[in-house]
Amino acid sequence: RLDLELKDHDGSTALWLAVQYITVSSDQSVNPFEDAPVVNGTSFDENSFAARLIQRGSNTDAPDTVTGNCLLQRAAGAGNEAASLFLATHGAKVNHQNKWGETPLHTACRHGLANLTAELLQQGANPNIQTAEAVLVQKDTSSPTAENVYLQTPLHMAIAYNHPDVVSVILEQKANALHATNNLQIIPDFSLKDSRDQTVLGLALWTGMHTIAAQLLGSGASINDTMSDGQTLLHMAIQRQDSKSALFLLEHQADINVRTQDGETALQLAIKNQLPLVVDAICTRGADMSVPDEKGNPPLWLALENNLEDIASTLVRHGCDSTCWGSGPSGCLQTLLHRAIDENSEQIACFLIRSGCDVNSPRKPGPNGEGEEEAHDGQTPLHLAACWGLEEVIQCLLEFGANVNAQDAEGRTPIHVAISNQHNVIIQLMISHPDIKLNVRDRQGMTPFACAMTYKNNKAAEAILKREPGAAEQVDNKGRNFLHVAVQNSDIESVLFLISVQANVNSRVQDASKLTPLHLAVQAGSEIIVRNLLLAGAQVNELTKHRQTALHLAAQQDLPTICSVLLENGVDFAAVDENGNNALHLAVMHGRLNNIRVLLTECNVDAEAFNIRGQSPMHVLGQYGKDNAAAICDLFLECMPEYPLDKPDAEGNTVLLLAYMKGNANLCRAIVRAGARLGVNNNQGVNIFNYQVATKQLLFRLLDMLTKEPPWCDGSNCYECTAKFGVTTRKHHCRHCGRLLCHKCSTKEIPIIKFDLNKPVRVCNICFDVLTLGGVS
Repeated sequence: RLDLELKDHDGSTALWLAVQYITVSSDQSVNPFEDAPVVNGTSFDENSFAARLIQRGSNTDAPDTVTGNCLLQRAAGAGNEAASLFLATHGAKVNHQNKWGETPLHTACRHGLANLTAELLQQGANPNIQTAEAVLVQKDTSSPTAENVYLQTPLHMAIAYNHPDVVSVILEQKANALHATNNLQIIPDFSLKDSRDQTVLGLALWTGMHTIAAQLLGSGASINDTMSDGQTLLHMAIQRQDSKSALFLLEHQADINVRTQDGETALQLAIKNQLPLVVDAICTRGADMSVPDEKGNPPLWLALENNLEDIASTLVRHGCDSTCWGSGPSGCLQTLLHRAIDENSEQIACFLIRSGCDVNSPRKPGPNGEGEEEAHDGQTPLHLAACWGLEEVIQCLLEFGANVNAQDAEGRTPIHVAISNQHNVIIQLMISHPDIKLNVRDRQGMTPFACAMTYKNNKAAEAILKREPGAAEQVDNKGRNFLHVAVQNSDIESVLFLISVQANVNSRVQDASKLTPLHLAVQAGSEIIVRNLLLAGAQVNELTKHRQTALHLAAQQDLPTICSVLLENGVDFAAVDENGNNALHLAVMHGRLNNIRVLLTECNVDAEAFNIRGQSPMHVLGQYGKDNAAAICDLFLECMPEYPLDKPDAEGNTVLLLAYMKGNANLCRAIVRAGARLGVNNNQGVNIFNYQVATKQLLFRLLDMLTKEPPWCDGSNCYECTAKFGVTTRKHHCRHCGRLLCHKCSTKEIPIIKFDLNKPVRVCNICFDVLTLGGVS
């Protein structure tokens, strides 16, 4: 018998040649067979040579030894559909696999042979067989997807090589197979994955064949299949930034709530991959827009942080919460706005404000009271922005109704904060806000104006005064306004500023003392402030509650230049206080030698004026004199040589008696040296001779130092024994001390050589002792 399986040098059997040639041409030189050629896919004649070979038992498969392709695969591979159909209907094995695990169905699908595909499926070809390893790709294939991919089903191939008609055939067959009585047909499984982990649906999407994808879905392909790494097609489409496919999947109800293995939602992926249309579609389908990512960032923050304002707007349009409370520093609760301001991100903050977020709430403690000072500082977004100096944010907050007068835990309003941080633009923005209250005080009692003065921000202070002219007159808890405080602190800069903005230079402190700025300036001892206040119109003769002028106050301290300045400016030097003291009385009382010199030489103050106690400045010196009392006395006598030293005060005391009673030896000497009477009695009959002291040493010294006979005293009683003078008791004088004595008290006589009295003269007992013993007690 003839061996029909013998192969030629190409490894082809006679059947292959017969099938091959008959479809090629009827030209005798090419086609040695006598059959009529098969034209346009009309089927083979049963009498054809090929048919006859098969009848005689020729093998319809005859696999190629190199590739393992059977005749059916070779014919299909050559695009010879007629020959393929002939073989398929004449007993060729429909599930034959070549060395890569490809079946004739794979080959038909790859080459787009729709009729053959239909026939093979009719014949029971298995559409679920997957190729074993990478198929050697022919050079002319247009699809890059096919390279080095295995585990493909025939349907994968039809899609990969872009043959929609073949796909339609397979899908039709599936529909028919479900209702068919012919049990040969196997139903295609759409969930099989190729070596790239792709289902046919995924492959259709990635090759842009959305019509086919829709058909696949219509035929029961699962839209939510996950890959081995847990990703769904929706996740993959988003990560490939393939908006068209992602939108397609969303339109076909892909599940938006499935998360990746890293826990990411489709919404988070779409934001990260910057796909605004996809975000819109996901939100439209009701995605949860509050799910945070692994770092705790909600979707809105994710979009804003990456400058994706279009996506952020989409989220907000779909009702995303733009306030979004979350965890903040040390576990407190904060909004996205707090966070944006804290991170100095003006763009994000302004977006959130325009999106209607909460603009007034401060941070608050966490659910279990977590949080350090941030949780309790009560600072609103306006406070925080004022602190960081974020001008755009401030403008935005004010525009969108943030409370410009909100107070934090310290009672400070945003303008307090702006002033203490020296942010001038922000200060101006706030001051020009129609609702701002510029009289709000913080816990320290400071108004914004006080704050501006404290921080030496004159520009802010001036702007506040334009809005609130009375601001400079506001008083602190001690009743002082800003000028008072500035003067007390000798803060010339602030004083000049306040004068320049027309602060009232005669306003009094609202406390018991009721002092004017000029009084305070004198107390502070600041000559330059005194001069400036006077230039600005301070009234020089305003009185304190004790009826003292500024000159009285200056006289009590060592302030000679200020005394001069006040005198130059016309202060009433004759004015007396509630005790009848003029400035000279007080200067003497406090021992201010330099002030006394000014008062005695630069004005006509009455140096003999009596106060309520009937004391002249000299009496005051006797009573209150300090170490420099003698110098003061000399100064008085230098200026007024005729000063009446013997004039008594209301109690009858002379200057000498007062000084003696106080034990002021230097002053006593100065007065005695000046020729004062020694023995004058006061109203109680006390004089320096009978005043009770521990030792008479001072008296003896004073008597000893007499160099000329003192003026005689007069009266109606003896200065020693107080006997009344009359017809029987005659008046005598001690020629040494000048006292008026009776005969009994002046019995001793002695010459007084130092007075040039060489004959014995009448002296009192004390003077006798002094003259005989010298000035020793």
